Amino acid sequence: QVYLVESGGGSVQPGGSLSLSCAVSGRDVSRGCMGWFRQAPGKEREWVANILNGGSPHYNNSVKGRFTISQDSAENTLHLQMNSLKPEDTAKYYCAAGWGWCPDKTDYNDWGQGTQVTVSS
Repeated sequence: QVYLVESGGGSVQPGGSLSLSCAVSGRDVSRGCMGWFRQAPGKEREWVANILNGGSPHYNNSVKGRFTISQDSAENTLHLQMNSLKPEDTAKYYCAAGWGWCPDKTDYNDWGQGTQVTVSS
């Protein structure tokens, strides 16, 4: 059984930073595709970033240059460092795991419960 548990969400002012973590059990964080998604009320769940087979990261253009996805192999944990946060980043953030390229959210087999990020003044 694969378990993904997000943490690190909270409230922050515009321009601030948050670091999200996803504790992974039941699979190797460096295998397959590991990704972050977000969903705001009334909107479709949106891809944020992913990393395939522990390789190079990929980002949605809306967060490129501000967010950094990484993995800690020793802790088997996925991270998302979020800097220069904007109000439009407000959403519930989900960690997800799948296999292959995983270009679509339907390609991810396992999901965490999500952690709320709120950016406001």
